[in-house]
Amino acid sequence: MSYQTYFENRREQHLNELKEWLSIPSISAISQHKPDVNRAAQWLADTLKRAGLENVSINETKGHPIVYADHLHAPGKPTILVYGHYDVQPVDPLNLWQTPPFEPDVRDGKLFARGATDDKGQVFLHIKAVEAILAEEKELPVNIKFCIEGEEEVSSPNLPIYLEQHQDKLAADAVLISDTSLIEKGKPAISTGLRGLCSLELTINTANTDLHSGSFGGGVPNALHAIVTLLNSLHDVEGRVAVEGFYDDVAPLSPEMHAEFEKQQFNEEKLKQDLGLTSLFGEPGYTFVERVGARPTLEINGLYGGFQGEGSKTVIPKEAHAKITCRLVANQNPHDILEKIERHLKANVPTGAVLTFYPGEKAFAFNIDPSQPMLQKAADAYEKVYGTRALFTKDGGSIPIVETLSRVLKAPAVLMGFGLPDENLHAPNEHFNLENFDKGLLTIVEYLRSL
Repeated sequence: MSYQTYFENRREQHLNELKEWLSIPSISAISQHKPDVNRAAQWLADTLKRAGLENVSINETKGHPIVYADHLHAPGKPTILVYGHYDVQPVDPLNLWQTPPFEPDVRDGKLFARGATDDKGQVFLHIKAVEAILAEEKELPVNIKFCIEGEEEVSSPNLPIYLEQHQDKLAADAVLISDTSLIEKGKPAISTGLRGLCSLELTINTANTDLHSGSFGGGVPNALHAIVTLLNSLHDVEGRVAVEGFYDDVAPLSPEMHAEFEKQQFNEEKLKQDLGLTSLFGEPGYTFVERVGARPTLEINGLYGGFQGEGSKTVIPKEAHAKITCRLVANQNPHDILEKIERHLKANVPTGAVLTFYPGEKAFAFNIDPSQPMLQKAADAYEKVYGTRALFTKDGGSIPIVETLSRVLKAPAVLMGFGLPDENLHAPNEHFNLENFDKGLLTIVEYLRSL
């Protein structure tokens, strides 16, 4: 029996199983859902056992459990560690969901539910691919391990500790992850880079109280004026970050990577129309996909202060606040970048203003050479199933644990995603296109057998 026939014969059964898992509201960020997160971990462990995996365990942490399983009966063959997560995002605003987020519904060839594409649906593909090979061939072509956590949506606070404590147990020749997407329908992609991250908040203070603009206007510093001036100093007029040393460790894009971006044939005009923009903006010398995937950024995410109610209030605010995040690329150190931004801000504080700086998140970027053989075989596997070879991309988002996994285990991370960019992950009406559910199963089987 071909694997295509195998999966076709079991499609309804597989979807019903996945619906069971998706119906568990495993929201890691909300404490009242801790029993649900535990229930989702138990469901996963039971499913891994039924699939033929061994040494299945639910490992408690200070937060939510990590589920481990393996099948190690292929001496001399590569060992693959499958990483994913079974926790999901909160569902608000609930009124925007067409069907309840934890009552999975198939319509228009898509499976709608929270976690359908991020990441339960994609993790499920790996379990069923392994189960299929064991059923059809009675053995696996590789050694395989699963490490599935319940805290990815809250920045994986406990997985790095587990990794450090169990390096030998988790040792692998490659880490296989499905938590990314195709470029678009029918155009598979393998991400060779995920940007790192650092964040900060700042407060500007002037007088010790808000002041009447008639009595004091023009004679005292205004906290809002000061913060706007200060924030404007962070970029030049063309969009480059103006912080001294910000780009020091940024490697230029290779000609090969430029070529991979060009193959995407991204339509910038359509993007402008879709977003209602008159023009795009950003660092000169780079296309939109290069700016958002392979270049570092500094973005103001929030700015507030002064009177914001209805009507008018003639006040000079005594304080103002801003929130900033940077997306970082390979070789940039988030600790170093925060120090450089702090120096820049302190050097440019307007007269009469006092700055308070609050550093926040710090995560390193992930980067890998697309010529790595494990990635090349993954691109071949996509081609056999999708009819077109996967392109090598760099994604603008951050999955900090990918860099940690690759660094601690000294293994390449192979990012084989089967989602689509428009599947509303983290938003109402999240869904998973079943075309990629079907092709994803076949692609993973093809990949494991090719190794």
